[in-house]
Amino acid sequence: MATRRRRAREQEEEHANGERWMVSYSDMLTVMMGLFIVLYAMSQVDMQKFQALRESLAAGFGHQSILTGADGVLQSSTAVSQDAQDPSSPAQAMTPLTAASGPGSAPAPQVSPDTGVLPAARAEATRLETVEHQIQQQLDAAGLGSAVQMTITSRGLVIGLVADDVFFAPASAQLTGTAVRVLDAIAPEIVGLPDEISVEGHANVLPVSGRYPTNWELSADRATQVLRHFVEADGLPGNRVHSVGFGDARPIPGATGEQALALNRRVDVVVESSATDQVRALVPGIVAKDQGQ
Repeated sequence: MATRRRRAREQEEEHANGERWMVSYSDMLTVMMGLFIVLYAMSQVDMQKFQALRESLAAGFGHQSILTGADGVLQSSTAVSQDAQDPSSPAQAMTPLTAASGPGSAPAPQVSPDTGVLPAARAEATRLETVEHQIQQQLDAAGLGSAVQMTITSRGLVIGLVADDVFFAPASAQLTGTAVRVLDAIAPEIVGLPDEISVEGHANVLPVSGRYPTNWELSADRATQVLRHFVEADGLPGNRVHSVGFGDARPIPGATGEQALALNRRVDVVVESSATDQVRALVPGIVAKDQGQ
């Protein structure tokens, strides 16, 4: 009887010892599962952050295809477009720097612009140049050819009403007779455009008195008066135009002394391009090349 009990206990102990390996096996599976979860998480690319990084690098290097992405994987392109091979094309100017070549070294790959971006930028530059030319023709016909300064930037066409005292008297937002004539000459060319129009008021650094507590109110009123004339007298749709006042915070660069005081009593009328950020970033360079700058 005692021998039988001893054998039963030995069998029970052997059974318990035989299942002990499952504990270690379960721990190993848990660790491996955690490892693969971490690796999977590290492999995922936040496409919004990737796109923001791509656009930031493109803007910094003046090139629109620094990185390309597909399904979260960084890819590089070794193809060079015909525009990039043409030394006179804007694409060639945007080719990123390559490593210095040496004996036996392979040429570094070059990255071409995104398909369709450069042609779209050229078309947008041509469109804005055409609008600028038409406005200039209208001003010349009215004898006001030098009354405004127009510039094409990455925002669009900026029409600067900056001709000294032509538009506004000191500490005043009332439009002069010449200002009305200028606006009436500009309006026909921007009324039919699909773009948003931003009217941006500015003031010089002199303190104001009377009805305006600060230059912020003065600049905002100047922009509002221009906006109202466009809408109420010239038929510009009210849902396509807005106004903003910048006070004396954004003076014209390079102007000093009495010249700065006169030039910063101004309003900028901006035809805001509706093209994509990539397209608009290329427009100023194309315009500068067209104008031989």
